[in-house]
Amino acid sequence: MTNGIGKEFMEKSKPQYMGESYQRQGIQMPPLELAYDPTASLIPLPEADTLPDYPIDLRKAIEQRVSLRKYSGENLSVEELTFLLWTTQGIKSVSNRPVTLRTVPSAGARHAFETYLLVNRVAGLMPGLYRYIALEHALLPLFEDSAINQKITEASYDQQQIKTSAVTFIWVAVAERMYWRYGERGYRYMHLDAGHVCQNLYLAAEAINSGVCAIAAFDDDKLHAALGLDGQELFVIYMASLGKRV
Repeated sequence: MTNGIGKEFMEKSKPQYMGESYQRQGIQMPPLELAYDPTASLIPLPEADTLPDYPIDLRKAIEQRVSLRKYSGENLSVEELTFLLWTTQGIKSVSNRPVTLRTVPSAGARHAFETYLLVNRVAGLMPGLYRYIALEHALLPLFEDSAINQKITEASYDQQQIKTSAVTFIWVAVAERMYWRYGERGYRYMHLDAGHVCQNLYLAAEAINSGVCAIAAFDDDKLHAALGLDGQELFVIYMASLGKRV
């Protein structure tokens, strides 16, 4: 293998290159969540403890998990979508530091992700783009327009499982949240954290007779343009389409 950007990144993100973090410099910690228009109408979600029981044996879920690219035309219920959001980014508590303690691990409890949702077939929700407001346990409508489906599909090299999914999860990294504590090495940790989140989605989907396909193949610039992200401070780190099994 020749030397390239990947090897340079691994070298330059070693601890000896980290320098003094923003945290140690006394710079104020970034907010726990991205700001949004306070006049926006949020869509409240059912509380986690009121959701139906979705029992599944953990070993069975692990053994039968596969990447699924073909889905039935069946809708997800709002309760099922809530279950998936809770198991992938649900906030169990907020500590005094403050940090959010969630249903997935994160380096230093930094939890650098915002969950965007391309909704195609969820009962009671208009097709379009939403953001999960984890602190409020609610959805923020961004684009209630099915045309966003085509833009995101095209930006992902026309992978048809996005177009035909009931919902596609799009995890957006807020770089400053992780960088504040870990500097350049934090970029490593964000990618590790993405794996934790997506694996939870795979396993939770098994409990509601659904399947997932993790997606890392996308044109960053086109996808960021479709989502209105700058691609530097806010960027897509991972995606996953999901739908009911055929």
